[in-house]
Amino acid sequence: MAPIPVKPGKYKIHAHIIGPTSLLTATEYAVKHGAPVITDRFNPLPIEQDWIIDVVESVPGSPYVIHLAHHAAAGLVVAEDKLFVNSVPRAEWAKFTFERVIGGVKILSDKGLALRAGHRGAQIELAPPKPEFQETWTLEYVGPIEAE
Repeated sequence: MAPIPVKPGKYKIHAHIIGPTSLLTATEYAVKHGAPVITDRFNPLPIEQDWIIDVVESVPGSPYVIHLAHHAAAGLVVAEDKLFVNSVPRAEWAKFTFERVIGGVKILSDKGLALRAGHRGAQIELAPPKPEFQETWTLEYVGPIEAE
């Protein structure tokens, strides 16, 4: 499928896994590559569950980067085919594209691997894309990117 454009802004990223609503969430503890990114139940504190999706460059078809909305330096990085959030230079953040699938979107890395939520609480893995609901996400637009 062809990549689709996404409006830059603040989002909640919902995982399509069995059970109550789960959101892409940055954990509170860091390991070797940063803080693991998981899916978890809605948390009233948005610090770890609001994300900024922004274009890498202001040209049509540019990939996107994703970072924590309340920690502008903490972007998503990929290491060992797993997703982490880490305060590293923006140039080191992972780049993503989005494809429309039944029920939502698929989030793909620049290597063509899909974000996969195995179950609530499991670290997000990147895997070759398959037509499975664990690789389907809903982007809930919360608002524009606020000036920092």
